[in-house]
Formats: sequence, structure tokens, C-alpha cells
Amino acid sequence: MTTGMRMTWRPEGHGWANCNIEDQQAKVELIVSSITSAPEEFLTAMARLVSGETHTRAQFEAGPTAFRRLYRHGDDAWIRILELRRGSDHDNRSTEIWSSQLHTDATARAVIRCFDEVARTYDESGYRGKWGEHFPRSELEALRRLWNPHPRSDDT
Repeated sequence: MTTGMRMTWRPEGHGWANCNIEDQQAKVELIVSSITSAPEEFLTAMARLVSGETHTRAQFEAGPTAFRRLYRHGDDAWIRILELRRGSDHDNRSTEIWSSQLHTDATARAVIRCFDEVARTYDESGYRGKWGEHFPRSELEALRRLWNPHPRSDDT
């Protein structure tokens, strides 16, 4: 199991974003389209893992390619990024392009930090101008509440 994850989300133009996810072993860069609610789906999937669900998914669409899958086993989260030729394809028709297993707490922290940084960098109206959709504030705050029900100022 690795000890940390870093995630960045950069809106690059109306309806497109770059999402980088890395751990100490590998890094993957995803190009994501706003044809689905990718950030909202991902934050919601993370909230489900934090609350104890063992399997959930978030699908990032990038034209003909889709990326998905999150699992939980005990206190660990396992994220698998699968590349599919079409978003409607079954997982068994995919190629795994990145995966990592980390403590669920560390994974949630990395995701929260990522979207906090997005909000600081673009502010919510700037984000909407670049991405074309509202900033996923309610999903981010729901994840934050589940992850840390008694927040301290040094947690995020």
C-alpha cells in the first residue's frame, strides 16, 4: 500500500479539464469533458467510500474514453482508473491505466485539498467560466463533513 495521493483538477477551457492523480508509484493524466457531472460524481463517490460503502464509481468522460472505479476494503480505499473505448462498455472491456490503494482518510484528504485548491485558484465564478458548470460546493462540503465530523483548522 502506498502512503499518499495527490490530485489536481485544472479547467483548461469551456467544458474541458485536466485531472492528474498520482501516488509514489505512478501518475496518470486524464482529460475530462463536462458532458457528465464528473467532479460531482467523483466527490459523491468519495463520500460514499468515507461513509463505508465498499464499491462505488465515478465516470469521467473524455470523448470516446471513460475512466472509473473506487473500492473500499477495511480502512483502505482502492482507486482503479480504467480506460474504455466507449463509456457504455463493461469494465471487462477496459484497460487499467492506474490504480492505488491507500488509507481512506488520506484519499479523502487529497480529494478535499484538490477541490479546495481549485476554489482558491479560480473562485467559484471563474471556475464556472472555465468549466462551464457550477463549482461542486455542496458535494465538496458533504465529503468534508463525512471525512471530518469535528474539523480542526489544520486538517485541510
